Amino acid sequence: MDVLEPFRLSNRVAIVTGASSGLGARFARVLVGAGASVVVAARRADRIEALAKEHDCVAVPCDVTDAADRDRLMTATLERFGRVDILVNNAGIGVPEPAEAETPERFAEVLDVNLTAAFALSQLVGRSMLEAGRGNIVNVVSILGIVSAGQIPFPSYAASKGGLIALTRELAGEWSRRGVRVNALAPGWFESEMTAEMFADERSMTWVRRKAPMGRPGQPHELDGALLFLASDASSYVTGQVLAVDGGWTAV
Repeated sequence: MDVLEPFRLSNRVAIVTGASSGLGARFARVLVGAGASVVVAARRADRIEALAKEHDCVAVPCDVTDAADRDRLMTATLERFGRVDILVNNAGIGVPEPAEAETPERFAEVLDVNLTAAFALSQLVGRSMLEAGRGNIVNVVSILGIVSAGQIPFPSYAASKGGLIALTRELAGEWSRRGVRVNALAPGWFESEMTAEMFADERSMTWVRRKAPMGRPGQPHELDGALLFLASDASSYVTGQVLAVDGGWTAV
């Protein structure tokens, strides 16, 4: 028996949003490496086109907050592959700002990208999955949807990720009997475009090393196994769960 077989994604079709850089681009590479046919989506067309050329993906420029763009992403995927087996909702924005200073307009903008768009795309793709009787959605959330960072003020981002965790559980509850599993991947402190300034600041890194039980931030490859687990049949009896990859941050 091949114990790795459940992790293989041959003949699976995946959409990854927010794939123009950082963790999203890596998620796409990991899924391709496991055998999936991957459609990468993001606003920065030049970046996803370069990624697609390098890793044999399909690039579809997409602003996830735009209904026409979401429809075009879904149509392009179905025209090319005929179905969607995996959706990774990774697109997200956020800039630290104290709660007393963040405007309601900015708060709404962050929720629109991080939560509302994830729901709209899950609904669009989910209808196709429900019709097929199978599918798998992985929502990329954050430990800030589980606990407060405290020293790093992030009200809109934390609210959006907390909401996405609740949405993950609700969709799992509604759709799991119909063959569609929905789970969430919650990274701790990993370097990305959003955290680049923090990683460049030694005081911030000292804080992370002091607070994290494992004494360090995460390395990008340390999310690979968790993503593959949630995206594959290895997690066939797992739904509505939040898998934190955070060096123990939320355990203490």
